[in-house]
Amino acid sequence: MSKNIFKGSVVLNPVPVVMVTSRNSEGKDNVFTVAWTGTVCTKPPMLSISIRPERLSYDYIKESMEFTINLPTRKLTRETDFCGVRSGRVVDKIKEMNFTMKEGKEVNSPYIDECPVNIECKVKSIIPLGTHDLFLAEVLCSHIDEKLIDENGKIHFEWANLITYSHGEYFPVPKTAIGSFGYSVAKKATIEKKKSTNTIKKKKDKTKKKGKR
Repeated sequence: MSKNIFKGSVVLNPVPVVMVTSRNSEGKDNVFTVAWTGTVCTKPPMLSISIRPERLSYDYIKESMEFTINLPTRKLTRETDFCGVRSGRVVDKIKEMNFTMKEGKEVNSPYIDECPVNIECKVKSIIPLGTHDLFLAEVLCSHIDEKLIDENGKIHFEWANLITYSHGEYFPVPKTAIGSFGYSVAKKATIEKKKSTNTIKKKKDKTKKKGKR
């Protein structure tokens, strides 16, 4: 395998596509996208986002120390892109994209109802890094579309038609898994049982879709 060397370049791809909503002290709401986000801790549940200081939402979030992460679906790809390339100083992106905004439960920050997953966060610290500042935040609660939760209470993110971002382009998240955590050391019987369960679930979904026609 022949490889080229790229010095000093963050090539970690793909990354989650997220829209971040926030509200300033005057009650103005804004939405924008961030490429650099991720889980950083389990207990307490924490995540991070990195924001350029020149972004409008930087001021909103630094002032309120709160924000909400919204995970868009494939159908919202255009709206998501618009919120990433247009500034809230010039256009009301929420109004322009006709988003349905709902009030947060734990934070004074709205969330986008069209997104199937919304994560309310409270900023704990801000770390200047260079082009971006890192916002470390605790997750206070999450809103999950009930259609993504099965009878056992498991959340199926693969049912949500989420999207990823990779080197300037958007890609859909596949619905079929190629493995599960620990499968490389699991007993064969356990793996076969899981495959059988997934097959039954797919057949049920197909039957439901046919019934709706």
